[in-house]
Amino acid sequence: MKTPAPIVAAATIALALALAGCSNASTATDVPTSPAGSSPSSSTGAAPDGTSLPPWPAPGDVPARVAAAGLDLGPMGTAEHYHPHLTITIDGQQVPIPPGIGVDPTTGAMSAVHTHEGDGTIHIEAHTVGEVFTLGQLFTQWSVALTPTQVGGVRARPGKKVVVTSNGTRMPGDPSDLRLAPEQQIELTVP
Repeated sequence: MKTPAPIVAAATIALALALAGCSNASTATDVPTSPAGSSPSSSTGAAPDGTSLPPWPAPGDVPARVAAAGLDLGPMGTAEHYHPHLTITIDGQQVPIPPGIGVDPTTGAMSAVHTHEGDGTIHIEAHTVGEVFTLGQLFTQWSVALTPTQVGGVRARPGKKVVVTSNGTRMPGDPSDLRLAPEQQIELTVP
């Protein structure tokens, strides 16, 4: 019996990601293979979606989303490699961070800022030491709006803002400007 082409393609991508990915990358079944969460206008470089509610899947239009974030797709960078962790809480409920943000399911190419697991681990695999990456770049690739008053289509109560902490310290300003750092624990809470 002949194996269907989509299964062969998915297995090939999974093997490539397993071989090229981080040492703590999860199994290949975590990589999305359909454009289920893609934003219809994102291929034009439009702003991330500010209307949809969680959970937010990884978008299928990865090359367009990566470009909109000001990043490139390619093989894993090896000059600098670290892992911030993101937790999002809305109405007391933790929102899942999907695997495959910044990873092209067709080619296996990835941006310097991406996810492999669905556990909130952000992988930074840069080609140059000292490159600056922001939380906004991850959200742009994810196609989820991130502003001082909203995450995706979830807005803070009137007069409130999204609470952002980095390693337990509350951060002022726009959460999308937060610089990513090694072993950083980032928490976003929508009050």
